[in-house]
Amino acid sequence: MAESSEDTIADIGNAAGEIWAFLNENGACSMSRLVKDLNVSRELVLQGIGWLARENKLVFEKVGRGRTIGLK
Repeated sequence: MAESSEDTIADIGNAAGEIWAFLNENGACSMSRLVKDLNVSRELVLQGIGWLARENKLVFEKVGRGRTIGLK
């Protein structure tokens, strides 16, 4: 059975909350660290980052060849 839109949105919102809490506790980090350290799929991490970015809660900084994601 396909997942409903409400379930998907709730999953993305929950992932965004986990990302926010992780960044609040640990500071800025790479997306790969978020995927590794959170018990959330890569897809949901990306969607959660998008959610938080849309709410203007994140800052992205270029560090070397990569980027870090942190809270504003």
